[in-house]
Amino acid sequence: MAGRLGWRLWSMVVLAAAFSILAASWSAAADNTSARQKRPSAVPSKPQASVPEPGDDPTIDFINQQLAQSWRDAELTPSPHATDGEWARRVFLDLIGRIPSVDETNQFLSDRSKDKRAKLVARLLGSEYRDEYARNWASIWANLLIGRRVDGDRRGLVSREGLETWLHGAFVANLPYDQFVRQLVSANGANQPDEEGFNGAVNFLLDNLQEKATPATTKTAKLFLGVQVQCTQCHDHPFNTWKQEQFWGFNAFFRQARGLRTFDGTQVVGARLEDEDFAGEGNDPESGEIYFERRNGTLIGVLEPTFIDGQKIKPSGYVEDVNRRDELAELIAKSPELPLAIVNRLWAHFFGYGFTQPVDDMGPHNPVWRPDLLQGLADRLRDTQFDLQQLMRWLVLSEPYALSSQAGRKNQADDPGTGNKPAFSRFYLRQMRPEELYESLVTATRAEKKGDADHDRRKREWLNQFTISYGTDENDEASTFNGTITQTLMLMNGELTRNAISTKEGTFLYDLAAASGKDRDKISQLYLAAFSRPPGKEELSAAQRVWLNHRGDTKAALEDIWWALLNSNEFILNH
Repeated sequence: MAGRLGWRLWSMVVLAAAFSILAASWSAAADNTSARQKRPSAVPSKPQASVPEPGDDPTIDFINQQLAQSWRDAELTPSPHATDGEWARRVFLDLIGRIPSVDETNQFLSDRSKDKRAKLVARLLGSEYRDEYARNWASIWANLLIGRRVDGDRRGLVSREGLETWLHGAFVANLPYDQFVRQLVSANGANQPDEEGFNGAVNFLLDNLQEKATPATTKTAKLFLGVQVQCTQCHDHPFNTWKQEQFWGFNAFFRQARGLRTFDGTQVVGARLEDEDFAGEGNDPESGEIYFERRNGTLIGVLEPTFIDGQKIKPSGYVEDVNRRDELAELIAKSPELPLAIVNRLWAHFFGYGFTQPVDDMGPHNPVWRPDLLQGLADRLRDTQFDLQQLMRWLVLSEPYALSSQAGRKNQADDPGTGNKPAFSRFYLRQMRPEELYESLVTATRAEKKGDADHDRRKREWLNQFTISYGTDENDEASTFNGTITQTLMLMNGELTRNAISTKEGTFLYDLAAASGKDRDKISQLYLAAFSRPPGKEELSAAQRVWLNHRGDTKAALEDIWWALLNSNEFILNH
């Protein structure tokens, strides 16, 4: 074991200089001068870059024109286009949550049609990948709505399985986003898939009704309206116009909601969310009044549930008089903030940064960068009846999404990591989400079978290693999936990595080792599987030196090179 680890560490050192992650080797073309250096027939020896076709869609043209003008104003020259392999890898990651397989990469690279990118996006958003698309976005939204961990006092009240089941169905059906939000805010029913009256959407509020529904208040405002109100729970906001009274007026919408655990004998088996009459903190259901305390100790009464724009509803606590959550769902769905907030969030998902930082804090105190572009996309989204797939299609087929991640001489200043506003004149590097890395490792290596119960269980256990829950009013959690020593050791030597580099039957390495062909062709297949590109000349040379040092042991050579590639920055970054 020590000898094998030593070989892998040595291999990593030898290969590191060759493929210099985060350097120019990412887009380096394979040397095409040697007729003896053969490549897999479907992979071009020089990575190609397709240029987006102009005029295909007026909204895509609108995005391109808006950013082109901003680049001219800032005297920025955008980066060149990403290669086809780079672009395919990022669009697989961003839409379905994993990198493409070798076969999928080869299929795309071998397509010579001008609209190959649009066709790939149509496939990723269509029936062929519908389940993977829905699973990916169900996971993303479950993390936003309830977080990765569900434990402690929330056990039994919250079912991640139930929420993801509902979310999966919503994304399979491409549920319009305004209806998506309506159903989450107004949901009633059982939280577990096997319970009578199941409605997985209830898990969002079941997870956030504690402490007089203050988490529900803050999360609903942040997620769906792009407004951060948590500071105003106890005092007026020091930097924007939000006041303490507005927080509690918004909070009043949730006071008819009640979460009830369900039992089988003495064992908790699930929960239900129901609406019930709210007597008010003054014990007057006619008004349903609630109170809040000023910092000076003064007690203030709030009579009516009040939306963020000041609209009030009937102040009764009786459900038959007014269903407060139904009213709130309608107000949110019709608000101008709803399309702005989701466009900002999805732009950040696909481009690494939104039009504000953070994406869920929009308002006069935090000016929007490129407000015309944000407003224009929000208006167009509303015109499509909130079709999120259409919005995604616009974003991934736009000019800025097609750019290389490497800065040029005339756009090096475009670096949001230094505190500058993003100009999107290049594609910003970002680390994969842990879910994306897990699925990408399984895709590249075939280390385990996807979709079965064991796969889902192992994935949850692996993800839990990187998540810490906090007992705050907002149910906050943090991830240690950020380059820490714990993450590094887990990726280098964890069970998933050991399975990934295994040459047991059924894995990618087993088939590659058993296949006929020269060592350089097999090395090329490793690079194609990990990075969606062939190796450069220096990378190929370094890998061949590792191969020679194993003196004919093909499996051992493949394992060590594969281990080095899977542990490289290039593999774990979306670029």
